[in-house]
Amino acid sequence: MPDIPLGVLDLVPISSGSTAADALRNSIDLARQAERLGYARHWFAEHHLNPGVAGTSPAVVLALTAAATSTIRLGSGAVQLGHRTALSTVEEFGLLDALHPGRFDLGLGRSGGGPPAGKATAPGATPVVDGRAPNGLLIPPRFSFAGLLGSPRVALQRTLLLLPGAASQDYAEQIDDLLALLAGAYRSADGVEAHVVPGEGAAVELWILGSSGGQSAEVAGARGLRFAANYHVSPATVLEAVDAYRAHFKPSASLDAPYVSVSADVVVAEDDAHARELATGYGLWVRSIRTAEGAIPFPTPEEARAHAWSDEDRDLVQDRLDTQFVGSPATVADRLEQLQEATGADELLITTITHGHTDRVRSYELLAEEWRRRGHSFRSS
Repeated sequence: MPDIPLGVLDLVPISSGSTAADALRNSIDLARQAERLGYARHWFAEHHLNPGVAGTSPAVVLALTAAATSTIRLGSGAVQLGHRTALSTVEEFGLLDALHPGRFDLGLGRSGGGPPAGKATAPGATPVVDGRAPNGLLIPPRFSFAGLLGSPRVALQRTLLLLPGAASQDYAEQIDDLLALLAGAYRSADGVEAHVVPGEGAAVELWILGSSGGQSAEVAGARGLRFAANYHVSPATVLEAVDAYRAHFKPSASLDAPYVSVSADVVVAEDDAHARELATGYGLWVRSIRTAEGAIPFPTPEEARAHAWSDEDRDLVQDRLDTQFVGSPATVADRLEQLQEATGADELLITTITHGHTDRVRSYELLAEEWRRRGHSFRSS
């Protein structure tokens, strides 16, 4: 198996009984620990109107974290372009790069909603038989995001994030504008130049994040950008996402071959039983997201066990429970290697949530030790 770097995807989770300030301090500390442990990257997600998630502005959290670390790459996973402009994004990351040059990954997402319906399977796509990839990786049935995207809370989020009367720009055009602004090549339709200071020439590494084989994967491939696929958000569509990206890939000035990162939900402890106990709250937390309540503060195992589960509840979260990697370092590393083999990932992005911060740090520590023991390098290309 080739060297596969590991990175961190951090939602800045708020645990029950704690505060957003606690979550921010914990995430900054986690980035310090990830740097010590040799993780290649530490990314922050963007979420809104979630009581249990404090990561509302990746750029702000990145600024705080950059000041507390020195070598680890930091990035957004992802900036939601559906409610912002190319200019505002380049300006924010230009400011970051001005003080901490060459350390940032600018991960871009289409919007704040769930993944769109995937396209028809293309010729040559990875076959899925009886819910399994050829190497046995579980590919569960597709989850329908229709109810979530049609909820009043999601509609309110869009209302609050967009100015009255504003409409999101076409995603492909927005990416082109962003690339032109970074390169100093932007021209309006009537030939007026725009130069962003700071921002133009910023040494940021661009990534597109996507959950399906739709527009995000196509844009990333056609423009020769790095692509991050989400097994942890939409495990049913991870193979179609990476297949579509590779099918559309064209070499660019920054990348001569496809480059893919794939995310996974992970909890590691000294043994399988302890890991399962730490992960007990995960199902209830996912349920709160998929019922459109917004992510609740991450519960303790005792709080999670007190929930009376209905069959409908279990159906909402089963695909995520089945594809969470929980166990001892060896158990989890085996499953991560299977994920890498099935997707051909060049890197893996690890997201871990436990109620206790010490347990979360320990999970990343145990995984890093096992990954290194297996001979994997943490360097990224």
